[in-house]
Amino acid sequence: MIARVWHGVTQLAHANEYLRLMREVALVDYKRTPGNVGAFVLRRLEEDCAHFLNVSLWESRDAIVAYAGEPIETARYYEFDKDYLIVMQPRVTHYEIYW
Repeated sequence: MIARVWHGVTQLAHANEYLRLMREVALVDYKRTPGNVGAFVLRRLEEDCAHFLNVSLWESRDAIVAYAGEPIETARYYEFDKDYLIVMQPRVTHYEIYW
């Protein structure tokens, strides 16, 4: 199993709206993709910004390719991201999961 981890930052004033969009759009999209075995968002409020970690779990590299394309390290953004994110980070990180 592979974890795909993305980090984003919004202004604090946009933290709740961005979290709503992540839950209603991004997480739904992840979870309906074949080979996805789960997804969740972590949020940390800090001074004047909010940090988001999106963690999605995948059966295989091929499942990630079906979702994100090649190369799998390239971040995939949604239309709403450009309205909220302070920086559009170009890459995500992948980790092999061992139980």
